[in-house]
Amino acid sequence: MKPMDIDLLSIQEARILIENAREAQKILAAFPQEKLDGIVKCMASEASKYARELAVMSSEETGFGKWQDKWVKNIFASDFLYQKIKNMKVVGIIAEDQENKTMDIGVPVGVIVALVPSTNPVSTTIYKALIAIKSGNAIVFSPHPKADKTIGRVLDILIRAAEDSGLPPGALAYLHTITTDGTVELMKHKDTALLLVTGVPKMVKAAYASGKPVIYGGPGNGPAFIERSADIKQAAADIIASRTFDNGIVSASEQSIVVEACIADEARLELKRNGAYFLTEKDSEELSQLFLRPDGSINPEIVGKSAVDLAQKIGLSLPDDVKVLVSEQKYVSPTNPYSREKLCPVLAFYIEKDWLNACEKCIELLLNDGRGHTLVIHSRDDHVIREFALKKPVSRVLVNTPSALGGIGATTNLFPALTLGCGAAGGGFTSDNVSPMNLINIRKVGYGVRKLEDITKGIQHSQENEPDLKEQLENLLEQLLNK
Repeated sequence: MKPMDIDLLSIQEARILIENAREAQKILAAFPQEKLDGIVKCMASEASKYARELAVMSSEETGFGKWQDKWVKNIFASDFLYQKIKNMKVVGIIAEDQENKTMDIGVPVGVIVALVPSTNPVSTTIYKALIAIKSGNAIVFSPHPKADKTIGRVLDILIRAAEDSGLPPGALAYLHTITTDGTVELMKHKDTALLLVTGVPKMVKAAYASGKPVIYGGPGNGPAFIERSADIKQAAADIIASRTFDNGIVSASEQSIVVEACIADEARLELKRNGAYFLTEKDSEELSQLFLRPDGSINPEIVGKSAVDLAQKIGLSLPDDVKVLVSEQKYVSPTNPYSREKLCPVLAFYIEKDWLNACEKCIELLLNDGRGHTLVIHSRDDHVIREFALKKPVSRVLVNTPSALGGIGATTNLFPALTLGCGAAGGGFTSDNVSPMNLINIRKVGYGVRKLEDITKGIQHSQENEPDLKEQLENLLEQLLNK
C-alpha cells in the first residue's frame, strides 16, 4: 500500500472515531456519577490484573526502562489512582452552598483526544482512560508509533471491561492506522473538545495549531537542591532511588543536583555510597555527545538505558552496582546537554557557595529547559524551603522526597497523575497534577438574593452640582435589563 493511501485511511478512520465518540458521549453525558463509577471500577480492576504482563510487553517493545518499575507504575495508575478518585464527585451537582444559595454542576467537556509517550505507554493510557470516563467524557487515543502494540493491548483490555459494564461503544477508542496526518485529524476535528498530550514533543506544535484547548505535560528538568541543614544521607538515597526508577524516564525525576559548598564533599561521598559514579571531565564530554540528535531532540538510543550500559557506549567498564553517572558542571546553557532533560540515569552536579546562589542556579536550570515542571529541595530549614517555594518557576516544589515518585503523587499527597501540568510558565493553562476535575466545565448556579434597590440605595450625591449618580445607575441598569 502506498504511503498516501495509508495517510488517507488514517484520516478517514480518525473522522469515524471522533464521530462515533461524539454520539457515544451524548449518551455518556446523561450517566449519573454512580454509573460512571461502576464502569471505572471495572476498568481499573481489569487493568490491574494485566499490570505485570503489560509492563513486560512495554519494556520489550520500546526497549526503554525496567519492566519491574513499569509494573509499579501500572499498579499506581490502576489501583492507587482508583482509590483516590472512587469517591470524587465530578459530574452533576458537585458542590452546594445553601447559605449563599449557589451550586456547582460538573459538565463533561465532550470528546477528548489523548496522546501518550512511548516511555510510559501503559500507565499513562490507563490513567487517562480512567479520569476521562470518571468525568463523563469520551476519549480517543492516538498510540505512539514506538509503542503501538502495547497501547493497543491496554486499550483492548480497557474497552472490553468498560463496554461489558455499560460504556457506550465508541466512547473509548483508538486509532489503528497510525500516521501523523491521522493524529492531526483527530486533534483538529470540529467535534474534538480537548487535547490531553503527555510527552510527545513532536506533536505539540500541531496540537496548539489545532485551535483546541490543550493540556500538556511537558519535559522536566528538575534540579534537586541539597541545603546544608538536610539529612544528607537520606537525600542522597532518595535522589539515587528516584533517578534510577525505570532508568530515569519519569519526567518529574531529578536531572541535576545543586549543593552548598560546605557540604559538597559529604554529598559526593553519600551519593557514591548509593551507587553514583563521578565521571572525569573527558568521560563527561564523550558521554554528552550521545544525548542529543542533530536537530536537538533526545537521542532514543540513550533513553531508559542503565548507567552501566551508558558507560559501555563510551568505553567505560563499570561494576554492576553503579546506578547513576554524575558529571560535575559549572555553567548552564542551551548547548550544554547536562543542562537539559536527560531520560536516563545521568545527573549533573553543581556546587554553589550558599543557598541564595543555589536558588539562582536552580532558576537558571529551569529557565533553560523544563519551565513550569518540578523542583525538589532537601532541607530542614523552613525559611529556605518557603523561599524556594515562593520564587521558582515550577508547578511543583517537592520537599524531602524522591522527585520521580513525589511529583506523580506516590510519596506525597499530590493528586496521583501521569500528566503533570506545567502552567503558563510551561506554555499550558493548568499547573495541576491533572485530575478528572480538569476534564469538566463547572456550571455555576446562583439564586437571586437581593433586589436592584439594595445595590443602589447606598449611593448619594457627592456634590449638589453633580448629576444624580443613583438615578443614572438605575437608568443604566434598567436599559441593560430591558435589552
